[in-house]
Parts: sequence; structure tokens; C-alpha cells
Amino acid sequence: MGDDHTGTRLHVLVVEDEPLQRMMAIDLVEDAGFEAIGAADAEEAVRILEARSDIRIVFTDIDMPGSIDGMMLAVAIRDRWPPIEIIITSGHIREEEVVLPVRGVFFPKPYDTRRVTQKLVEFGAPH
Repeated sequence: MGDDHTGTRLHVLVVEDEPLQRMMAIDLVEDAGFEAIGAADAEEAVRILEARSDIRIVFTDIDMPGSIDGMMLAVAIRDRWPPIEIIITSGHIREEEVVLPVRGVFFPKPYDTRRVTQKLVEFGAPH
């Protein structure tokens, strides 16, 4: 599922400021067969993306403290790291209020873990 052509697991960056929700999202990503890296906010996520070239998917919440929210993070990813796939989630913003970046998908909280897993697998498939 989450393997690349070399047999190593693909990396997913999980960006969520709520520790329990971050742990649950990391478990979801790992259960789908991926290697998860956690970030507590978008600023930390940008630092991780600047330091690593192996992130394939970013799974981010919109509502986070700090100067960058999840939507701004998604725009920055699409601009600076175009190959990265983006999954966005929120418990406070409705889907019709979200302007998704190209190849971005949105799941409202509480999200259906099966649908998120399916999208992770789809995004992680060889192109």
C-alpha cells in the first residue's frame, strides 16, 4: 500500500495541534502502511518540509495556532513542493468554505477513517 518502488514506506507529514488527534491521525497513517511524521503546527511542518525531501503526503488540520494555518500551509506546499499531495481536515470549517489547492482533498471532522485511508492509498500509489 504505502510502499514506493524501492520497498520502503512512503512518508506522510501529519500536522495537528491537538496532541490526541495528532496521535490518532498518526495511527491512521501508519495503519494504512505509511511512515508518519508529526508536527504540532504549520511552522514546524514547514521546517520539516525544508529539511526533508522524502515527504509524499501532508495531512493537515486547518485550525491551528500560530501565524500559519492549515490552508496557508497547503498553499505554501503547492507553491514550494508541488509533488506533495495534500489532505486537509477541519472540525470548524465546512467543505463549501474551503478553497482547495490543486490535488488537495478535504475531510470534515470527525472524518471517516476508511475514506481518509482510501485517499492516502490512492495518493501513495505509483504514478
